[in-house]
Amino acid sequence: MKPPVGSHVMDTRTGRIGIVMGHEGPYVQLRPYGGGREWDAEPDAVRGATAAERLGAAAASADARSRGEVP
Repeated sequence: MKPPVGSHVMDTRTGRIGIVMGHEGPYVQLRPYGGGREWDAEPDAVRGATAAERLGAAAASADARSRGEVP
């Protein structure tokens, strides 16, 4: 089953948290939490992100913004 657009997921192959932006062919298109370049993930490598994973991604994004790093 494809995750719905807007949901937060973990790409288990890369270890990255992403927000589902869409579905293109067999892939799930993800964008990093906080913005940045999209990437394609295999649907079987995507699972829902836990609350702790989402919190960690939000904290990392806030830290990057405070350092002036813009995706």
